[in-house]
Amino acid sequence: MNNLPNIITTIRIALAPFIAVLIWHSDRPDYALYALILFIIASISDWLDGYLARQMEVISPLGRMLDPIADKLLIGACLISLAAQTNYDLLFLLPALIIILREFLVSGLREHLAGTKITLPVSLMAKWKTAVQMTAIGCLISIGVIPEFNAIISMAGIALLWLAAFMTAMTGLSYFKAGIPHL
Repeated sequence: MNNLPNIITTIRIALAPFIAVLIWHSDRPDYALYALILFIIASISDWLDGYLARQMEVISPLGRMLDPIADKLLIGACLISLAAQTNYDLLFLLPALIIILREFLVSGLREHLAGTKITLPVSLMAKWKTAVQMTAIGCLISIGVIPEFNAIISMAGIALLWLAAFMTAMTGLSYFKAGIPHL
């Protein structure tokens, strides 16, 4: 049972490519539905693994390393697949690029600082940022599932994606401000 949070995180990592492939082929309504269901499961697992680790008092270095990797893989894979399926042009692409670039930059910063034994704790806003990213992506995946509401879901998904990009940029800046003295 002590490995359960890490097992859940590992399952999220394994689900990311499957979800991406289903999104890529989301012109088939059943694939879009499967992608949405798996994405919701993966998104819930992000909360669940952390909750269980805290409740069971089994927070581990492996879990601290795997959890952000799992989040970045899930978000990045879905955004790339959605980019191939969308016709929003810059309305989608710009916030998606902001999100992906920030994740690489902050990961690089964390990696560098780890060598100096300095850690950047995850902020509350960063947790909210992840929730908004996942909600935005969930909306955008569901466009293929509920065609009657495509326009409304699409607008909501794009608006949330822009909000997520803003939050992503703000948290990225705060991490860099905290990390710059140690570079």
